[in-house]
Amino acid sequence: MKTAVAPLAHDLPPAPQAPGVAQLHEVYIEKGTPMFLRTVLALFSGGFATFALLYCVQPMMPLFSHEFSINAAQSSLILSVSTGMLAIGLLITGPLSDRIGRKPVMVAALFAAALCTLGSAMMPTWEGILLMRALTGLALSGLAAVAMTYLSEEIHPQHIGLAMGLYIGGNAIGGMCGRLIVGVLIDFVSWHTAMLVIGGLALIAAAVFWKILPESRNFRARSLHPRSLLDGFTMHFRDAGLPLLFLEAFVLMGAFVTLFNYIGYRLLAAPYHMDQAFVGLLSVVYLSGIYSSAKIGSLADRLGRRKVLWGTIVLMLGGLAVTMLSPLPLVIIGMLIFTFGFFGAHSVASSWIGRRATKAKGQASSLYLFTYYAGGSIAGTVGGVFWHQGGWNGIGLFIGTLLVIALLVALKLAKLPTLAESAKS
Repeated sequence: MKTAVAPLAHDLPPAPQAPGVAQLHEVYIEKGTPMFLRTVLALFSGGFATFALLYCVQPMMPLFSHEFSINAAQSSLILSVSTGMLAIGLLITGPLSDRIGRKPVMVAALFAAALCTLGSAMMPTWEGILLMRALTGLALSGLAAVAMTYLSEEIHPQHIGLAMGLYIGGNAIGGMCGRLIVGVLIDFVSWHTAMLVIGGLALIAAAVFWKILPESRNFRARSLHPRSLLDGFTMHFRDAGLPLLFLEAFVLMGAFVTLFNYIGYRLLAAPYHMDQAFVGLLSVVYLSGIYSSAKIGSLADRLGRRKVLWGTIVLMLGGLAVTMLSPLPLVIIGMLIFTFGFFGAHSVASSWIGRRATKAKGQASSLYLFTYYAGGSIAGTVGGVFWHQGGWNGIGLFIGTLLVIALLVALKLAKLPTLAESAKS
């Protein structure tokens, strides 16, 4: 007997959703339909804008040090205040989207972040710039927290890995292009103009996102009452798999950020003595992550996440091992393999959250991303101790330890029963 298939999303009119009223039938967006294309293009542009705005300031840090007479550590605050506020905002915007809807939160987030970036270009003081960057990070949490949930609710389960991979590919391109565009512009124009250009591009991306993203069809409003939020938090941590996925996010992002935080120090020193411009261009290794996020995500759809996640972590370990060698071409190849594995792993783990969480999915995605960014912040800083004590060998030991933990967690996840199997037992 054939299994009934949900009708194509573009064949049905939008179903109005009253708060608190569940739909009788979920209508998924299928791969190959116009709505699938609109959805992935919208989320791709949203991810691009988010990470371009977040990381565009890295090439400008030396300019800020000179213009405002501050040291490198103080200049780095222009990025850290954004990521810090983004992590905090994730705990707010996810539950907020559970109440008022996915698309309204994401649209407001992108427009607010673009406007704050334009505002930061006009600030006359360092404190004013930091304030606007903090607001930018807080605004960006609205898309970062909600995009994964939107995809898990609206895309057919058979295609969620591909859709999530394309969204994460947009993140990678945004992070790379934000650095490259500004890195080139500041050789010809002021940092104020460079920020205006990035803010303007993000404003266009926000408008595209707003116009082409389909409205939610499977969203079910959830109470914002503190008791409801606490119940959701407790439910997620009682699940056998979600806490493991949160831990996976922490160690994977921690390993990734640590490698890219300190690889530049290694290449600037003996025996390479590379210049800063060339080191900056190495962000093009993100291209391997753009490919892998969609490719591995699609592979996980076919083979299952539990069979694919551990393999991507093994790839990261292999890439790390290659970076431990001395020849520069091998170091770059190792970075490519490491990046390929990381974005593949993140694609698989993040799409798993939406399949594992049965309720309060926005809150579950927020917790995943909170641990994700917390891992990058904490491990990225702790890695500095290993760098000062043991150089690149110390970094290799630290990252290797994180990846072994990640591999053990992935193997544990692979042994867990699915939700359907748990319900039958």
